[in-house]
Amino acid sequence: MRGTFTDLRRLLLASIACVLGAALLTYLVDPLQLFRPSRFGAFYSDDTRVQNAGLIRSQSFDTVFMGTSLAIHFRQSDIDRVLGVHSLKLAMTGSNSRQQSFVLEQAIDRGAKRVIWEMDDFIFVDAADIESDPYFSVDLYRRTTKGIASYLFSAAMAKESLFTLLRSVPPLKRPLTEAAPYLPVKFALSDVDDIYALPRNFDIARDYNPNKALASFAYITAPSRSRFLGEGYGFDAMVGHFEQDAVDLITRHPDVTFDIYFPPYSILQFVAMRDASPETLKIVLDLTADIARRLTQLPNVRLHDFRAIKPVTHDLANYGDVIHHSPVVDAMVLSWLASGQYRVDASKPLASLDALKAQIEAYRLER
Repeated sequence: MRGTFTDLRRLLLASIACVLGAALLTYLVDPLQLFRPSRFGAFYSDDTRVQNAGLIRSQSFDTVFMGTSLAIHFRQSDIDRVLGVHSLKLAMTGSNSRQQSFVLEQAIDRGAKRVIWEMDDFIFVDAADIESDPYFSVDLYRRTTKGIASYLFSAAMAKESLFTLLRSVPPLKRPLTEAAPYLPVKFALSDVDDIYALPRNFDIARDYNPNKALASFAYITAPSRSRFLGEGYGFDAMVGHFEQDAVDLITRHPDVTFDIYFPPYSILQFVAMRDASPETLKIVLDLTADIARRLTQLPNVRLHDFRAIKPVTHDLANYGDVIHHSPVVDAMVLSWLASGQYRVDASKPLASLDALKAQIEAYRLER
């Protein structure tokens, strides 16, 4: 009996030693760079909801770029070159306004003086409050005791730390760096510019073409799936989230300039709602009308509307589905932001929306 108790105690002590050793390894390597710049070579992850907590702490920037998957493939180097800024891309796929507003607040607190915000109607759908969001760790961003503990005592982070440590050994650095994208590790990117960016030799025509856009249209308008077009859409709730997550953030930071833009969805997105879910289309149009009126009255906001640029939005070769546009259009978006060509006039806040409505009503799909 005594021997069994001794063995259990040794096992317990060994387990505690392993856990503490893993936590110490994560602290020393610090793959997220939450505490200090990396001592073993910086590597980055496409898990943006986690990675952004480290980027805000480790990078220098004066401008942040926020959005959903519609903004995820932009490169910071292109943003800097076209807009003449020092940017940090914080876009998160599938993110909602609660998550975006929280992350932007952290970046502003770290010194951002300009926010470029891709704002689409989807982000304002009803979702969990940021404090109870199961997919987002506010404590990690705030570096609370709970957040730091979850980071240091994470087995996944210990694994990433060990891999980073091995990758810093000169003979192993090159082969492990080259192999990283194909291994079960998250921190595989050696350049912050590559976070969720498409490869530079990416075949655009393969993944962005009319066939893909039309196939997506057929899929989302099928009777068995068309109800999902309006899932989560409710005008009053969405306006409430816009006021709480966008307007409140903007008015709390009058010294920060907000360049907000409505992204250039393909015309098929609106036609899909027109034909299969007209009540959803009404919510979207009413919501964005309310947003346009509200934002154009705020002195530190420049609102841009790219939804009615017919040569782009009606050219289905620009799209991989009904909303996601190609890197060619990414470049156009940056040039439009730089020129202010499609900035919404505060005296006519609904002009571009009225043009879009006319296009939606007139469009007929050639099958």
